[in-house]
Amino acid sequence: MNTYLKLETNNKRIVMSKTTIKKLLQSMTKDEIIGLVLELYSAKKEAKEYLEYYACPDEEGKLEEYKDIIREEFYPAKRRDPQLRFSVCRKVVADFKKFKPSEEAVAELMMSYMACAFQLANEYGAMWEEFYYSVESDFDETVQYVAENGLWEKFDKRLQQCVKWTDGSGYDFANIIEDIYEDGKDG
Repeated sequence: MNTYLKLETNNKRIVMSKTTIKKLLQSMTKDEIIGLVLELYSAKKEAKEYLEYYACPDEEGKLEEYKDIIREEFYPAKRRDPQLRFSVCRKVVADFKKFKPSEEAVAELMMSYMACAFQLANEYGAMWEEFYYSVESDFDETVQYVAENGLWEKFDKRLQQCVKWTDGSGYDFANIIEDIYEDGKDG
């Protein structure tokens, strides 16, 4: 158990909150905090990545790194077939947002994800129903994000291209995507 503060417990689990962490850090010396941060840096990949970005923010470099991860899901360099793990793409977007980049950079990553999905669907022809549902949902989120952040003018041509790539798709995909686009545009 922590020696700095007596923490509340609930069924032998430590109940943590930002307030608890703040109290803990306030009770520590500067050297103890430095030691804790260094341990965290060594222990967790995510913490290391965050601290490196915090120390030397490179939004464009981080954006390209994350775009590459998404591209690899649709257009792999070392495999023949794409993996199409939408959960990976969604996690990449969520992880990128944790760096607190500009709204434009987040929209760019989301648009890159959508462009890969729509382009692949266009190239392969008819896709399976679950593919369309995933893309519809993520496209809707992307369109809303672009509209809410006043970035429509910057991303409109790419959104339109996504709509065009749906031509000939099954499961009424083209109509649904066009409706999502129009709702965002009018929104």
